[in-house]
Amino acid sequence: MTKKRSFAVIGLGRFGSATAETLANLGQEVIGIDSSEEEVRQLSDVISLAVQLDATDEKALRSVGVHDADVAIVSIGANIEASLLIVMMVKELGVQTIIAKATTALHGRILERLGVSRVVFPEREMAHRVAHSLVVPNVLDYIELSSDYSIIEVPVPATFVGNTLRELELRSKYGLTLIAIKRRDARGAEQTNIAPSPDDVLQQDDVLALLGSHARLAELEPLLRPAKH
Repeated sequence: MTKKRSFAVIGLGRFGSATAETLANLGQEVIGIDSSEEEVRQLSDVISLAVQLDATDEKALRSVGVHDADVAIVSIGANIEASLLIVMMVKELGVQTIIAKATTALHGRILERLGVSRVVFPEREMAHRVAHSLVVPNVLDYIELSSDYSIIEVPVPATFVGNTLRELELRSKYGLTLIAIKRRDARGAEQTNIAPSPDDVLQQDDVLALLGSHARLAELEPLLRPAKH
């Protein structure tokens, strides 16, 4: 069983509230903080603790236990000055892992200089996902590894069904590496086969996790295009 961790989410706008709710659904302990009474109210029955306070007040942050959090997520985007100030205070409170939302490249660079563990650009990351879904249809998930390589999850192409991985020769023919196959068993539970064997046969409704260059992944487009009737 995954050990429960504690998260302090500071800023409950769209990104912050979605992050807080997802963490709570994953069984984690979440403190949500925002200056807006309405944002706090909407999450009050969803997360462990939702509080309205001025997050630029170090004493207020300490009073709700932010210093005890395993991870702090600073989701203040519009007010860059407040974002930077809160990050510095959270560091001074002793939180070891800090994730911070950035709205501009400069904002991100300053956050990195402050030593945050990770800077996220929600709008940019969503734009990347949308762009990839336009180039390769039916993309279920996408992780960019570098400027040249990504991992994508896609439904198994109809022409792959019934073939073994050995027969498909994904690496030599398509320049792709199959990392995993997701498949539902008879009870409907999802099973993930990591590093499948060459003799595994692909089945209808399988989901493939594929690693490859952006150019080679884009070449899947004709195979993933819905058949015309």
